Amino acid sequence: MTYKPSPRPTFDAPAAIPYGSVTRHLWGDEDAGEVADWIYVSSDRIHQLVYGLPPGGAFRHSDAFRTIFAADVVYYVLSGTLVIANPDTGEVQRLEPGEAAFFRRDTWHHAFNYSTEPLRVLEFFAPPPSQGTSGSYARAQPLLEKTRYARDGRLGHWPESAPTEAASRTIHPIRANDVLWQLQGGKHPLLVGLLVSTEHLTVGRIDLLPGQRSEVECHGGDESIYILSGTVNIRPLGESGPGWLELAPRDGCYLPAGTPHQYYNIGGGTASLLFGVAPSYRCEGR
Repeated sequence: MTYKPSPRPTFDAPAAIPYGSVTRHLWGDEDAGEVADWIYVSSDRIHQLVYGLPPGGAFRHSDAFRTIFAADVVYYVLSGTLVIANPDTGEVQRLEPGEAAFFRRDTWHHAFNYSTEPLRVLEFFAPPPSQGTSGSYARAQPLLEKTRYARDGRLGHWPESAPTEAASRTIHPIRANDVLWQLQGGKHPLLVGLLVSTEHLTVGRIDLLPGQRSEVECHGGDESIYILSGTVNIRPLGESGPGWLELAPRDGCYLPAGTPHQYYNIGGGTASLLFGVAPSYRCEGR
């Protein structure tokens, strides 16, 4: 199958992205495996999608579809069990729902659904494909001919070789104890858990308690949001775009760089979301 770039949905103002309107795409071929994509945002700064594999499904790579990119990537497991491997180094990580993997540019990666339920993984990717960091970049790299799924030299030396293993990782698992927590705001502090923060991409989680709202915040990069649970209302401030958005699980939201906004939970249960901001998390001057 001939490679075709994935669609790039863009927005020129703050926007709710209901699950029913998300752009659908099928990536891959017979050799690489086929992956269902739900693409939420693909701006000039950030790319956000959910990809899916059936029970026992996998993606690897082929000549046309190469899985090596010039970007920072976060995979957050929504359902199923993700086994992710670097077929160049032999690294393998197993991740359950609520856990994530992070890798940087030039990291080969394969993924497997090692469960009996559909695998759904939320992906944040920056710099985005519009900057030439995905398909065109991948096809310009040497094709990986040999695949391995085990680390050489670990048999007979485990767990004493664990420090060496951790220090040489290219795929970094992010579990509950790896999240960096911080309180943002003054009078109404918001608890934010950062999974990753680099010069290209910041990804985090917010759990809004019943009745909680955030203070006004903004970011120096584009922000894309995915609702995990509950109902989240987002209030973009300013003259551009709508003034009140209501989002349910599986819905998304896009906020252009510099957009002041607030999060609200006006319901009776906890509401949770994941966000990605690229490239700069802080607003200029803050």
